[in-house]
Amino acid sequence: MGGPFPARSTAAARSRAEAGAASVVALGIIGAVTALTLAFVTLLGVFVISQRAANAADAAALAAADAISGAVAGVPCQLAAAIAIRNGARLGSCELAGAVASVSVGIAALPGFELVASARAGPPGRSG
Repeated sequence: MGGPFPARSTAAARSRAEAGAASVVALGIIGAVTALTLAFVTLLGVFVISQRAANAADAAALAAADAISGAVAGVPCQLAAAIAIRNGARLGSCELAGAVASVSVGIAALPGFELVASARAGPPGRSG
């Protein structure tokens, strides 16, 4: 003799058993969105740093090529190193082959991780 409303007491018991389930799901969704956002922001930061490295390599190679051609005074690889430093990079290598300068620079992206970019500059039609 459960009375005329047994379904109601069963529904109330089931409701009490599921209390807080939506909070757990919401917390999981918030955690996943936070993790994806962190990964996306880190990836964008690395992309920006790679572009900075490419720009620094281009500028350093152009400076060295200008020094080789006599357009500016100075020692080509020293000028390339100075320009790399001004662009927040470190000159890794500087090779001169005739009128062509090839350089590589590195920029620290994340702790223990360095992005390297290379560039070559010189008169049109020359290879080095």
